[in-house]
Amino acid sequence: MDEDEALARLIALAGTGAPDAALLRAVVEEASELGARRALARLGLADEAARDDVSDLRQLLGAWRDAKKSAWKAVVDWAVRCGLALVVVGLAVKLGLPGLLK
Repeated sequence: MDEDEALARLIALAGTGAPDAALLRAVVEEASELGARRALARLGLADEAARDDVSDLRQLLGAWRDAKKSAWKAVVDWAVRCGLALVVVGLAVKLGLPGLLK
């Protein structure tokens, strides 16, 4: 018996009278399992290699996030260094140090 038949039988059983909580739970579980399998199949993730594919994608996304964080850190570091260099040059000009170099 496949999942479609199991779900159809559970729904038919639930329609025969006042269903109890266990029967309703079984119907919901079968329906959600069937829906999840269909959704994974539509996404192309129903085969055995899907777990490895998702793991690889997670690693790639993690590497991308690390690279992005490092790039922003480098940009901020260079901006701070340039700002400090401008402050030092400004102080040197204000104190007349360029005149001492002549």
